[in-house]
Amino acid sequence: MSDDAQAEAGTVEGQGPVEVSEDLARHLENKREDLFEEFELRDEFPPEVLEEAEARTEGVTAEIEDEIDERKDLRDLTTWTTDPIDAQDFDDALSIEERDDEYVLWVHIADVTHYVNPETAMWDEAVERGNTVYLPGYTVHMLPPVLAETVCSLVPNEDRLAHTVEMHLDKENLTYENIEIYKSVIESDERLTYAEAESRLEEPDADLHEENALVYDLAEQMHEQRKEDGSLVLNPARDRAHTIIEECMLKANKAVTHELMWNRGVSAMYRVHPQPSPDEWSEALREIQDLDGVSIPGSTWDDPRKAVNATLEDAPERQLDKIQWAVMKVMPRARYMNDPFGGHHALNFEIYGHFTSPIRRLSDLINHWIVYQNDVPENLVELCDRASDKQKDAEQCEREYKDFLQEVGLDPMAVNNRGIEVVDESEAEKTL
Repeated sequence: MSDDAQAEAGTVEGQGPVEVSEDLARHLENKREDLFEEFELRDEFPPEVLEEAEARTEGVTAEIEDEIDERKDLRDLTTWTTDPIDAQDFDDALSIEERDDEYVLWVHIADVTHYVNPETAMWDEAVERGNTVYLPGYTVHMLPPVLAETVCSLVPNEDRLAHTVEMHLDKENLTYENIEIYKSVIESDERLTYAEAESRLEEPDADLHEENALVYDLAEQMHEQRKEDGSLVLNPARDRAHTIIEECMLKANKAVTHELMWNRGVSAMYRVHPQPSPDEWSEALREIQDLDGVSIPGSTWDDPRKAVNATLEDAPERQLDKIQWAVMKVMPRARYMNDPFGGHHALNFEIYGHFTSPIRRLSDLINHWIVYQNDVPENLVELCDRASDKQKDAEQCEREYKDFLQEVGLDPMAVNNRGIEVVDESEAEKTL
């Protein structure tokens, strides 16, 4: 058994699917259909969209060969993906180098707009859907899986078209010395799960150990710098593999909107997160301070985000959820906007937008198109509103479905991690 398989066997994913009766499975299906109707979510793709997606999966090798001369050929660069064990598509990959006075970080994102552009039915369908909706044990995709899980997926040992964000970062302060965003051809060397990435960090002789150790060192520095700058970190106990992906994606997303606004003078679909009022922040901090065993360091009260970060690091584990909830209650909803005014309060970024997940978010798909065209769609404001509204619908739908699972005696987290298997009545009764 491999190390990852052993790690996997000890986790919830290794316990096998949650078993339910045929009757309960029908009950769940009916509930999903009711929710899809209530929130206007489209589960099935129209035939013309599926036909178009399937047609774009043909002749891929020849198409990539034709594209190579027009793109940067990065196939010799050591590159890998890191995703959950059950991931169906791999839309981001990393490469890293350390030089005398800089780090060079490449974040390669699947070049979805090569296949899905405003002239296609798939684009119209993506605008209609707004994002992928993840319910426990059930996914409603933004793009047809036949495309997203094949030619758009950065699978190992296959040439793939990517949109690369190449960042040259000053070693002293991690500022952007240079940002380049371009179309590329890459070949991922390996697909790692999060557990595998952790084990590679532990094993000095393992493949990709040096690269993962280097990028983790950089990610940890970026994480600490964000906290010092006042970025809110509600999950302080994140493992190393997740820290790598989160920090690298944040750095790439920030680089893209930075490049568009300051160097190109082009708008984007920005992620804007308003700040709570001073009274709302005070209310949250008082609620946190009153929790048993919790104390907010006196030196941090002036900046509520730093106060929460410092408190979470020393608070008893039993209180972490309550601290997070006290903060979430006063946080306004983030929205997509065509103007970055106000910035992203939780991250403490003046300018921020999404770029790294074009397979599952409309905002990222739009920003890929803006970077490629160096121009904005005429209906950008409408698209921003659409993406914001559909995200709100998705979150509400997910919340109601989780509540329903609990009502019928199922653990949403177990269903999410392990999936569902339909068995006959007698078998299901043994497990419930």
